[in-house]
Amino acid sequence: MANYHVTQKKGQDSWNVQKEGGKKASAIVSTQKEAEQLAKQFSSNNGGGEVRIHRANGGPIRDSDTVKPGNDPRSIKDEKH
Repeated sequence: MANYHVTQKKGQDSWNVQKEGGKKASAIVSTQKEAEQLAKQFSSNNGGGEVRIHRANGGPIRDSDTVKPGNDPRSIKDEKH
């Protein structure tokens, strides 16, 4: 399993996709939506996991999605995605 974070550093226009615990971004793209899609694809290719989407400019996590075949610890159905 592989968890990924979608972040934007302060002062940057681009969005980073970074594997949890990684030192470098796996991808740098121009939109948050594109970064989220790539993070989900990367996670899926690595056996699933969590994709955590942060707010702009280094903000806190605003959403978290489980990518199959990862195990969602919550029993609540995600209505957003």
